[in-house]
Amino acid sequence: MDSQVLTLLLRFPCCFQSFPLKMKERHPLEYVRQFPHLRCRNNTLGALLRIRSEATAGIHSFFQNNGYVHIHTPIITSNDCEGAGELFQIETSSEAKESAEKTHFFNVPAFLTVSGQLHLEVMAGAFTHVFTFGPTFRAENSQSRRHLAEFYMVEAELSFTESLQDIMQVMEDLFKTVTSTVLSRCPRDVELFHKYIAPEQKGRLEQILKHKFMIISYSEAVEILKQAPQTFTFKPEWGCDLQTEHEKYLVKHCGEVPVFVINYPYNLKPFYMRDNEDGPQHTVAAVDLLVPGVGELCGGSLREERLPFLESRLQRLGLTDAYQWYLDLRKFGSVPHGGFGMGFERYLQYILGVDNIKDVIPFPRFSHSCLL
Repeated sequence: MDSQVLTLLLRFPCCFQSFPLKMKERHPLEYVRQFPHLRCRNNTLGALLRIRSEATAGIHSFFQNNGYVHIHTPIITSNDCEGAGELFQIETSSEAKESAEKTHFFNVPAFLTVSGQLHLEVMAGAFTHVFTFGPTFRAENSQSRRHLAEFYMVEAELSFTESLQDIMQVMEDLFKTVTSTVLSRCPRDVELFHKYIAPEQKGRLEQILKHKFMIISYSEAVEILKQAPQTFTFKPEWGCDLQTEHEKYLVKHCGEVPVFVINYPYNLKPFYMRDNEDGPQHTVAAVDLLVPGVGELCGGSLREERLPFLESRLQRLGLTDAYQWYLDLRKFGSVPHGGFGMGFERYLQYILGVDNIKDVIPFPRFSHSCLL
């Protein structure tokens, strides 16, 4: 327990017996999660919040030192970047009481953002290298250990790149630089997690920081999964998305090191990903970074900068009118570019070895839970 909290309790002993976080008792993180207004006084959560603060500063320093401009992308948006439909729609309290034929506050349906990528693409046309770091939202009805309804996302966009290798290099450099910063600036706090939460994580991280991440194609990944000696709940087939169980097996198969999976099927990915024009196995220049214990940590792609390709795909999807502004970005001058996003809480979950993502954010929001 923090020394300041201990001093407070000693000054007010009448509160001591009823205080739910007992001295010299190592409470399970699930128990501490019940007290969102008190959990920051717990040693483990206190250490987490100091680490989170240093990691945040480290991320900003990495991008600023590499010439990126920080952009405040909007939290309220009219587009669904991912196309998955898992959005929180925004309405005023008065709108909620009115009939179905109501006037929207913004004149159009508005949502909490799932990604700042499209807004970063706008800015990348002016500043070349841009990034954002802020809250994002997914209305995914999930109680899993790796999903939140509100979480923080680090996103970057790079102009003048025609190679996924460039995107992957930034992902890897970001991970290694920020992790080294956290380990050097918060040794005692990190040690608490590596000693009591994940005893073997320290050695794994040290090895990962010394070696290059692996790269395999989606097609290679599917073949590895098909030849696996275990039975999966979701049968691996070319053209189907990789599930969490698949991601974790691939990482294990590759020696429990981070793995880039590249070149996913065209029909699996959103409209903005660049067509590889690679014949029968039609793929796009997309990449996911998988890490042990968590699965997907980062996702990115080259963006489709060729106007005819983009027009054709949006027309087939019936999205031309909604994304006319996105076509304008190509129509009025564009360059090859790409980018990625990294889930901040998943990053912390991985480097610290925390089992549940709800324990690496101060006030977790997930389906059926919005305490405080």
